[in-house]
Amino acid sequence: MQTHFTPEQLRDPATARSNEIIRACVHCGFCTATCPTYQITHDELESPRGRIYLIRDMLEHGRVPDAKTVGHIDRCLSCLACMTTCPSGVHYRHLIDHARTYVEEHYRRPWDERALRWLLARILPYPMRFRLALLGARLARPFARLGPDARLRAMLRMAPPRLPPVSRNDDPQVFPAAAPRRMRVALMTGCAQRALDTDINDATIRLLTRLGAEVVVVPQGCCGALVQHMGREDEARAFAARNIRAFAAEMDAGGLDAVVINTSGCGTTVKDYGHLFAGHPLEADAKRVSAIARDVTEVLRDLGLPQGAGGLRVAYHSACSLQHGQRITALPRDLLARAGFQVVTPRDAHLCCGSAGTYNLLQPAMAAELGARKVATLEETAPEVIAAGNLGCMMQIGQGAAVPVVHTVELLDWATGGPQPAALKHLAVKW
Repeated sequence: MQTHFTPEQLRDPATARSNEIIRACVHCGFCTATCPTYQITHDELESPRGRIYLIRDMLEHGRVPDAKTVGHIDRCLSCLACMTTCPSGVHYRHLIDHARTYVEEHYRRPWDERALRWLLARILPYPMRFRLALLGARLARPFARLGPDARLRAMLRMAPPRLPPVSRNDDPQVFPAAAPRRMRVALMTGCAQRALDTDINDATIRLLTRLGAEVVVVPQGCCGALVQHMGREDEARAFAARNIRAFAAEMDAGGLDAVVINTSGCGTTVKDYGHLFAGHPLEADAKRVSAIARDVTEVLRDLGLPQGAGGLRVAYHSACSLQHGQRITALPRDLLARAGFQVVTPRDAHLCCGSAGTYNLLQPAMAAELGARKVATLEETAPEVIAAGNLGCMMQIGQGAAVPVVHTVELLDWATGGPQPAALKHLAVKW
């Protein structure tokens, strides 16, 4: 795609990078076949190709974005299915991230949108604040239908009926390997996950130590993804910097073979820290951390999961951030099958469930339609349980699914000697 940026504009590294990405696009339209929003609306401007046109026009002219352009950018899920499909290697992710930052800096949203985004940025990345907010939402949930804003109603509906107790496993400490030590890893504990589902980190620690990994939990916080999705790049960088310093210090002190991440949305972000900190003083350490960042399934593959026998029929939902962001597709299914589960894959597995970070809170109508489609395709496979490797997907699918939704690592932990996941207590299954 032809561009006309001025030499002065291209002196900005972010604009120069966007120019490279836009020029790589050859208008082929392959992205429209896998874009969830285009599949629903059939509007060219709701496709990656259409959004690239809008972003190019906005950036080239350096203009204040109009509401139409902002609307189309906001409705992008950042699912990155277009990157998997694109034959030209267009790095759409970096482009849409730059566009969102530009919108945040130059467009004045209506006051209610500004207030909502500010509220999300001040609550979601902080586990204790999030817990308090969820307790309040539980009290208000019976009155959700009376709410004047569809986004607030969606938030209230998503509040779980109960919150798990705080897990002390998320505190900074070292968990020794239960078998001869083969690896030393740091666990990213996440932010929303620490409030909504503490069983995931607990299962991860049990499983890794059982297979011979020493697990270190360092002082840390949000990976930065939640605010980055809203265009708040400086805040995202501040969150990331804390983690980078903590993990780099541990790499220097005791050595690390991997930074293990069990929420794939975080994994996609951490693996891209080098780009986020390009030209910044922390760039070298950011690249060091990104270089050893691994999804938990990658580490389990390297440790060697024991063979299992017998098990449930599991529909595996491949999170966009895992299959498109990190290009990890068959590995989680292979591990589940090795552990003894009967794994089935739904049709249209490449399409997003509608969670996408804060998307289901900011775009509830589109997210609800995508979520309903995803649940329908999963339940077509007649599963006894649905597995996913990302908390956001679990919450989104769990709202409509008639069967339990659990994290992949919980099933693998159970199959190798761990406790039965709480969501499956009603199933009379023995290993």
